Amino acid sequence: MRVTIIGTGLIGGSMAIALKEKGFAKHIIGVDKHAVHAEKALALGLVDAVLPLQEAVAQSDLVVLATPINAAETLLPQVLDMADRQVVMDVGSTKKMICASVASHAKRGRFVATHPMWGTEYSGPEAAVKGAFTDKATVICDKANSDADAVACVEEVYRLLGMHLVYMNADDHDVHVAYVSHISHITSFALANTVLEKEKEEDAIFELASGGFESTVRLAKSNPAMWVPIFMQNKENVLDVLNEHIAQLRKFKACLEKENYDYLQELIENANGIRRILK
Repeated sequence: MRVTIIGTGLIGGSMAIALKEKGFAKHIIGVDKHAVHAEKALALGLVDAVLPLQEAVAQSDLVVLATPINAAETLLPQVLDMADRQVVMDVGSTKKMICASVASHAKRGRFVATHPMWGTEYSGPEAAVKGAFTDKATVICDKANSDADAVACVEEVYRLLGMHLVYMNADDHDVHVAYVSHISHITSFALANTVLEKEKEEDAIFELASGGFESTVRLAKSNPAMWVPIFMQNKENVLDVLNEHIAQLRKFKACLEKENYDYLQELIENANGIRRILK
């Protein structure tokens, strides 16, 4: 198949590597509004050619939208306008708004809304890695609104990438990712800012940083151009999760203020229950 990837950064670039490695794509076209990214993707061999959007879509069987979600929401109707037989899929972290953006589009059936549950704190073509998606989950949303052949094509892609498939509606997806992904990033950003503020007074603080600290704030290095639109689009769900998270933090604070160490131990033991999910 001939594949166009719009957005040649971490996700798009890693997908390009996998699609070539698995023999799914004989020719990959890159589209990127940042010329330097397009040139780098070409130099790294992630893509075989770089073309303007309309030419790329016309020459493709599959189009992958791998841009930040605000850009994908704008681009998707344009791509569907250009499409004929092409299958169009996105890989964004929220689904409700992008699905709504084409709900009444005449070619809605050619679009499959997906979210591969993988990422790192890095961005750009240089961040693309081999084997990125193996053994991870991917979500396919609102399957019934997509043509059967389009869904089958996307399912084949993800199975080739070694992912297991989860199906849900767009609204439920956005609630769940607020809990398992979006709150993790906000917490990491906030903790990093806390430490950076303290570092102004104590310049030796980072000399004490160890593996635990690094793993906790790793996500704080994530690209704001990607995460601000995600928080904007999933605002209500993220606010709900933040309110619960703040309530939990207040419990820990109150335990220390009141020297209620029995309850503190109970809170930590309760948190250990996450082992049921994370082995």
